[in-house]
Amino acid sequence: MSVLGVFGPTASGKSAVAEAIARRIPAQVISADSAQLYRGLPILTNQSPAELVGIWDLDHEASVAEYQELAHSAIDAALAARRTPIVVGGTGLYFRAALCGLNLPPAPEPGARGRFQALYDELGAPASHALLAERDPATAAAVHPNDRRRVVRALELADAGHSLRGDQLWADETRHPTLVVGLDVPREVLGARIEVRTRAMFDAGVEEEVAAALAPPLSSTARKIMGLREVSELPRDEAVAALAARTRRFAAYQRKWMRRIPGLVSVRGDRSPDEVADEILALARGGQRLPAGRAG
Repeated sequence: MSVLGVFGPTASGKSAVAEAIARRIPAQVISADSAQLYRGLPILTNQSPAELVGIWDLDHEASVAEYQELAHSAIDAALAARRTPIVVGGTGLYFRAALCGLNLPPAPEPGARGRFQALYDELGAPASHALLAERDPATAAAVHPNDRRRVVRALELADAGHSLRGDQLWADETRHPTLVVGLDVPREVLGARIEVRTRAMFDAGVEEEVAAALAPPLSSTARKIMGLREVSELPRDEAVAALAARTRRFAAYQRKWMRRIPGLVSVRGDRSPDEVADEILALARGGQRLPAGRAG
Protein backbone atom coordinates (compact mmCIF):
# COMPACT_ATOMS: atom_id res chain seq x y z
CA MET A 1 0.00 0.00 0.00
CA SER A 2 1.04 3.64 -0.46
CA VAL A 3 -0.25 7.20 -0.42
CA LEU A 4 -1.36 9.43 -3.28
CA GLY A 5 -0.92 13.19 -3.03
CA VAL A 6 -2.86 15.42 -5.43
CA PHE A 7 -1.87 19.09 -5.45
CA GLY A 8 -2.84 21.93 -7.72
CA PRO A 9 -4.12 25.49 -7.86
CA THR A 10 -7.67 26.35 -6.96
CA ALA A 11 -10.19 25.33 -9.66
CA SER A 12 -7.76 22.81 -11.16
CA GLY A 13 -10.17 19.97 -10.40
CA LYS A 14 -8.33 18.29 -7.51
CA SER A 15 -11.42 17.13 -5.64
CA ALA A 16 -13.11 15.75 -8.75
CA VAL A 17 -9.96 13.84 -9.69
CA ALA A 18 -9.63 12.41 -6.17
CA GLU A 19 -13.26 11.30 -6.24
CA ALA A 20 -12.70 9.66 -9.63
CA ILE A 21 -9.70 7.76 -8.27
CA ALA A 22 -11.74 6.67 -5.24
CA ARG A 23 -14.33 5.16 -7.58
CA ARG A 24 -11.62 2.96 -9.07
CA ILE A 25 -9.73 1.71 -6.02
CA PRO A 26 -10.47 1.35 -2.30
CA ALA A 27 -9.44 4.78 -1.06
CA GLN A 28 -10.00 7.52 1.53
CA VAL A 29 -9.85 11.15 0.41
CA ILE A 30 -8.18 13.41 3.01
CA SER A 31 -8.27 17.19 2.66
CA ALA A 32 -5.16 19.35 2.97
CA ASP A 33 -6.92 22.70 2.60
CA SER A 34 -6.66 25.12 5.52
CA ALA A 35 -9.96 26.88 4.73
CA GLN A 36 -11.96 23.68 4.32
CA LEU A 37 -11.11 22.64 7.87
CA TYR A 38 -13.81 25.05 9.02
CA ARG A 39 -17.52 24.32 9.06
CA GLY A 40 -20.04 27.01 8.23
CA LEU A 41 -18.62 28.14 4.89
CA PRO A 42 -19.09 25.19 2.50
CA ILE A 43 -19.92 27.39 -0.51
CA LEU A 44 -17.14 29.93 -0.02
CA THR A 45 -14.49 27.25 0.60
CA ASN A 46 -15.82 24.93 -2.12
CA GLN A 47 -16.09 21.92 0.16
CA SER A 48 -16.40 18.37 -1.14
CA PRO A 49 -16.89 15.23 0.99
CA ALA A 50 -13.54 14.18 2.47
CA GLU A 51 -11.83 13.44 5.75
CA LEU A 52 -10.83 16.61 7.69
CA VAL A 53 -13.42 18.83 5.98
CA GLY A 54 -15.61 20.94 8.25
CA ILE A 55 -14.11 19.70 11.50
CA TRP A 56 -13.60 23.04 13.32
CA ASP A 57 -15.95 25.82 14.35
CA LEU A 58 -15.13 29.28 13.05
CA ASP A 59 -13.89 30.44 16.46
CA HIS A 60 -11.17 27.74 16.52
CA GLU A 61 -7.56 28.94 16.21
CA ALA A 62 -6.02 26.66 13.59
CA SER A 63 -2.41 25.50 13.60
CA VAL A 64 -0.37 23.39 11.21
CA ALA A 65 0.80 21.26 14.12
CA GLU A 66 -2.74 20.35 15.15
CA TYR A 67 -3.70 19.62 11.54
CA GLN A 68 -0.60 17.48 11.02
CA GLU A 69 -1.50 15.22 13.94
CA LEU A 70 -5.04 14.74 12.59
CA ALA A 71 -3.82 14.12 9.04
CA HIS A 72 -1.25 11.54 10.10
CA SER A 73 -3.92 9.69 12.10
CA ALA A 74 -6.32 9.73 9.13
CA ILE A 75 -3.65 8.45 6.74
CA ASP A 76 -2.51 5.70 9.09
CA ALA A 77 -6.12 4.61 9.71
CA ALA A 78 -6.79 4.38 5.98
CA LEU A 79 -3.66 2.30 5.44
CA ALA A 80 -4.61 0.01 8.33
CA ALA A 81 -7.99 -0.52 6.65
CA ARG A 82 -6.19 -1.34 3.37
CA ARG A 83 -7.48 1.78 1.68
CA THR A 84 -5.25 4.16 -0.28
CA PRO A 85 -5.10 7.61 1.34
CA ILE A 86 -5.54 10.35 -1.28
CA VAL A 87 -4.28 13.60 0.22
CA VAL A 88 -5.81 16.49 -1.72
CA GLY A 89 -4.97 20.10 -1.22
CA GLY A 90 -3.98 23.49 -2.39
CA THR A 91 -2.49 24.77 0.87
CA GLY A 92 1.17 23.95 0.37
CA LEU A 93 2.31 23.78 3.98
CA TYR A 94 -0.68 21.69 5.07
CA PHE A 95 -0.10 19.35 2.12
CA ARG A 96 3.52 18.81 3.15
CA ALA A 97 2.54 18.44 6.81
CA ALA A 98 0.11 15.65 5.92
CA LEU A 99 2.63 13.71 3.84
CA CYS A 100 5.78 14.31 5.90
CA GLY A 101 6.79 14.56 9.51
CA LEU A 102 7.52 18.25 9.94
CA ASN A 103 9.14 19.42 13.15
CA LEU A 104 6.46 21.88 14.22
CA PRO A 105 5.77 23.46 17.60
CA PRO A 106 2.54 22.50 19.34
CA ALA A 107 -0.67 24.45 18.84
CA PRO A 108 -0.82 27.70 20.84
CA GLU A 109 -2.56 27.77 24.19
CA PRO A 110 -6.12 29.14 24.01
CA GLY A 111 -5.99 32.93 24.09
CA ALA A 112 -2.21 33.15 23.66
CA ARG A 113 -2.31 34.66 20.19
CA GLY A 114 -4.83 37.33 21.18
CA ARG A 115 -2.74 38.18 24.22
CA PHE A 116 0.41 38.74 22.16
CA GLN A 117 -1.48 40.60 19.45
CA ALA A 118 -2.75 42.99 22.13
CA LEU A 119 0.77 43.27 23.55
CA TYR A 120 2.20 44.15 20.12
CA ASP A 121 -0.47 46.82 19.61
CA GLU A 122 0.11 48.26 23.08
CA LEU A 123 3.92 48.33 22.96
CA GLY A 124 4.32 49.14 19.27
CA ALA A 125 6.56 47.49 16.71
CA PRO A 126 10.04 48.55 18.00
CA ALA A 127 9.38 47.61 21.63
CA SER A 128 7.70 44.33 20.70
CA HIS A 129 10.65 43.44 18.51
CA ALA A 130 13.04 44.36 21.33
CA LEU A 131 11.13 42.01 23.63
CA LEU A 132 11.46 39.26 21.03
CA ALA A 133 15.21 39.96 20.78
CA GLU A 134 15.49 39.31 24.52
CA ARG A 135 13.56 36.02 24.34
CA ASP A 136 14.66 34.66 20.95
CA PRO A 137 17.59 36.60 19.43
CA ALA A 138 17.97 34.32 16.38
CA THR A 139 14.37 34.79 15.33
CA ALA A 140 14.43 38.52 16.04
CA ALA A 141 17.40 38.87 13.69
CA ALA A 142 15.37 37.31 10.87
CA VAL A 143 12.02 39.05 11.44
CA HIS A 144 11.29 42.71 10.66
CA PRO A 145 9.76 44.69 13.55
CA ASN A 146 6.83 45.76 11.34
CA ASP A 147 5.93 42.17 10.46
CA ARG A 148 3.20 42.00 13.10
CA ARG A 149 2.05 38.48 12.28
CA ARG A 150 5.50 36.91 12.57
CA VAL A 151 6.58 38.94 15.61
CA VAL A 152 3.38 37.89 17.40
CA ARG A 153 3.86 34.26 16.39
CA ALA A 154 7.51 34.31 17.47
CA LEU A 155 6.62 35.77 20.88
CA GLU A 156 3.88 33.18 21.28
CA LEU A 157 6.33 30.37 20.52
CA ALA A 158 9.06 31.80 22.74
CA ASP A 159 6.60 31.95 25.61
CA ALA A 160 5.91 28.22 25.07
CA GLY A 161 9.61 27.35 24.91
CA HIS A 162 9.90 27.07 21.12
CA SER A 163 11.45 29.12 18.34
CA LEU A 164 10.07 30.26 15.00
CA ARG A 165 13.52 29.64 13.55
CA GLY A 166 13.27 26.01 14.66
CA ASP A 167 10.16 25.29 12.59
CA GLN A 168 10.99 22.76 9.88
CA LEU A 169 8.71 23.76 7.01
CA TRP A 170 10.09 21.24 4.55
CA ALA A 171 10.99 17.58 4.64
CA ASP A 172 12.13 15.63 1.63
CA GLU A 173 11.15 12.26 3.07
CA THR A 174 7.49 11.30 3.22
CA ARG A 175 6.20 9.12 6.05
CA HIS A 176 5.00 6.43 3.63
CA PRO A 177 5.85 5.59 0.00
CA THR A 178 4.01 8.34 -1.84
CA LEU A 179 3.25 9.37 -5.40
CA VAL A 180 2.74 13.14 -5.53
CA VAL A 181 1.07 14.56 -8.63
CA GLY A 182 0.42 18.17 -9.56
CA LEU A 183 -2.45 19.20 -11.81
CA ASP A 184 -1.12 21.51 -14.50
CA VAL A 185 -3.86 23.64 -16.05
CA PRO A 186 -3.09 26.41 -18.60
CA ARG A 187 -3.48 29.85 -17.08
CA GLU A 188 -6.27 30.94 -19.42
CA VAL A 189 -8.26 27.76 -18.75
CA LEU A 190 -7.76 28.17 -15.00
CA GLY A 191 -8.86 31.81 -15.19
CA ALA A 192 -12.07 30.86 -16.98
CA ARG A 193 -12.82 28.14 -14.42
CA ILE A 194 -12.26 30.59 -11.57
CA GLU A 195 -14.66 33.08 -13.14
CA VAL A 196 -17.37 30.44 -13.56
CA ARG A 197 -16.90 29.06 -10.06
CA THR A 198 -16.96 32.51 -8.46
CA ARG A 199 -20.26 33.41 -10.11
CA ALA A 200 -21.68 30.01 -9.15
CA MET A 201 -20.89 30.76 -5.48
CA PHE A 202 -23.09 33.84 -5.54
CA ASP A 203 -25.87 32.00 -7.35
CA ALA A 204 -25.68 29.33 -4.61
CA GLY A 205 -26.11 31.84 -1.78
CA VAL A 206 -22.61 32.66 -0.59
CA GLU A 207 -23.67 36.14 0.59
CA GLU A 208 -26.16 34.70 3.07
CA GLU A 209 -23.64 32.07 4.14
CA VAL A 210 -20.96 34.67 4.88
CA ALA A 211 -23.38 36.94 6.74
CA ALA A 212 -24.35 34.06 9.02
CA ALA A 213 -20.73 33.08 9.56
CA LEU A 214 -19.70 36.61 10.56
CA ALA A 215 -22.45 36.98 13.18
CA PRO A 216 -20.57 35.17 16.01
CA PRO A 217 -16.87 35.83 16.78
CA LEU A 218 -14.31 34.36 14.38
CA SER A 219 -10.78 33.24 15.21
CA SER A 220 -7.87 35.13 13.70
CA THR A 221 -7.13 32.16 11.42
CA ALA A 222 -10.73 31.83 10.23
CA ARG A 223 -10.78 35.53 9.36
CA LYS A 224 -8.05 34.85 6.80
CA ILE A 225 -10.38 32.69 4.69
CA MET A 226 -10.29 34.12 1.20
CA GLY A 227 -13.42 35.95 0.15
CA LEU A 228 -14.89 36.87 3.54
CA ARG A 229 -14.11 40.56 3.17
CA GLU A 230 -15.07 40.82 -0.51
CA VAL A 231 -18.41 39.04 -0.09
CA SER A 232 -19.39 40.85 3.11
CA GLU A 233 -18.33 44.40 2.22
CA LEU A 234 -18.83 44.90 -1.53
CA PRO A 235 -21.88 45.07 -3.81
CA ARG A 236 -22.40 41.82 -5.68
CA ASP A 237 -20.86 42.78 -9.03
CA GLU A 238 -17.82 44.34 -7.35
CA ALA A 239 -17.50 41.37 -5.02
CA VAL A 240 -17.56 38.88 -7.91
CA ALA A 241 -14.82 40.79 -9.74
CA ALA A 242 -12.69 41.30 -6.64
CA LEU A 243 -12.94 37.71 -5.46
CA ALA A 244 -12.19 36.30 -8.93
CA ALA A 245 -9.12 38.55 -9.19
CA ARG A 246 -7.89 37.56 -5.74
CA THR A 247 -8.45 33.88 -6.52
CA ARG A 248 -6.40 34.18 -9.71
CA ARG A 249 -3.52 35.68 -7.70
CA PHE A 250 -3.79 32.88 -5.19
CA ALA A 251 -3.76 30.30 -7.98
CA ALA A 252 -0.53 31.82 -9.31
CA TYR A 253 0.97 31.48 -5.83
CA GLN A 254 -0.12 27.83 -5.67
CA ARG A 255 1.52 27.14 -9.03
CA LYS A 256 4.79 28.38 -7.53
CA TRP A 257 4.31 25.99 -4.60
CA MET A 258 3.93 23.12 -7.06
CA ARG A 259 7.44 23.75 -8.34
CA ARG A 260 8.79 23.54 -4.78
CA ILE A 261 7.33 20.15 -3.87
CA PRO A 262 10.08 17.48 -4.06
CA GLY A 263 9.38 14.60 -6.43
CA LEU A 264 6.12 16.01 -7.81
CA VAL A 265 4.98 14.52 -11.14
CA SER A 266 3.04 16.98 -13.28
CA VAL A 267 -0.05 15.78 -15.18
CA ARG A 268 -2.36 17.73 -17.47
CA GLY A 269 -5.41 18.91 -15.57
CA ASP A 270 -7.32 20.39 -18.53
CA ARG A 271 -9.11 17.08 -19.17
CA SER A 272 -12.02 15.24 -17.63
CA PRO A 273 -11.50 14.00 -14.04
CA ASP A 274 -11.80 10.41 -15.29
CA GLU A 275 -8.98 10.86 -17.81
CA VAL A 276 -6.73 12.45 -15.21
CA ALA A 277 -7.56 9.74 -12.67
CA ASP A 278 -6.70 7.01 -15.15
CA GLU A 279 -3.31 8.58 -15.87
CA ILE A 280 -2.50 8.94 -12.18
CA LEU A 281 -3.38 5.32 -11.50
CA ALA A 282 -1.30 4.20 -14.48
CA LEU A 283 1.67 6.14 -13.06
CA ALA A 284 1.14 4.60 -9.64
CA ARG A 285 0.80 1.05 -10.91
CA GLY A 286 3.77 1.48 -13.23
CA GLY A 287 5.83 2.15 -10.14
CA GLN A 288 4.18 -0.80 -8.36
CA ARG A 289 2.85 1.61 -5.75
CA LEU A 290 -0.81 0.57 -5.72
CA PRO A 291 -2.87 -2.61 -5.76
CA ALA A 292 -4.83 -3.35 -8.90
CA GLY A 293 -8.09 -2.36 -7.21
CA ARG A 294 -11.37 -2.49 -9.00
CA ALA A 295 -12.23 -1.36 -12.48
CA GLY A 296 -13.62 2.11 -13.04
